[in-house]
Amino acid sequence: MLLGAPGSGKGTQAEMITRQFGIPVTSPGAILRREKDLGTPLGLETAEITQGGGLVPDKIIVGLIEDWVRLHGGYGFVFDGFPRTLPQAESLREILERHHTPLELAIWLDVSEDTVRDRIASRLQCRGCGFTTSASSAKFAERPVCPFCDGPLVRRNDDDVAVLQKRLQEFNSKTQPLASFYGKMSLLHRVDGNRDRESVFADISRLIEDKAPA
Repeated sequence: MLLGAPGSGKGTQAEMITRQFGIPVTSPGAILRREKDLGTPLGLETAEITQGGGLVPDKIIVGLIEDWVRLHGGYGFVFDGFPRTLPQAESLREILERHHTPLELAIWLDVSEDTVRDRIASRLQCRGCGFTTSASSAKFAERPVCPFCDGPLVRRNDDDVAVLQKRLQEFNSKTQPLASFYGKMSLLHRVDGNRDRESVFADISRLIEDKAPA
């Protein structure tokens, strides 16, 4: 799993993991955005919460994650930004025990708040598949179109200063304790996420390769 502050680059790294290793990746955000696009009551309800900078209730997130594990988690997976609270982490442990699936690695992307603000200010996301990139990237500055599905690259509705500040407060109070939780289980590995994405991905790749069966 990939953990870190909002805007730490988890989404981009998760996409690179899928392309490099063929491991399926999901996040609560991706699942909920799909629900919103489908116009389901759950999607509309949770969109209102996230656009205000709040966290979706654990019961909803945990249920969605267990459904995903049941359908897609039989041959390895990566969670991007989940769990985000200690109750979610405890629930995930119970889910994986029920499905006889071990958790092998928790990667924590350490980033400064200045880096988070800079990345949020220029973040673009594909409305179709969720691919994330930067508006300052030369590749997408002139033609903001996703290279994977040709969907439009747009700013997220929750990427503004007021919402970001609330999300950082939520992160510091509710997500930071996970570092100790997974550290005590000898699963946590910290990676400096302030660098360019290729350098960060090189470190992540080594951690995954170390866990891969010989």
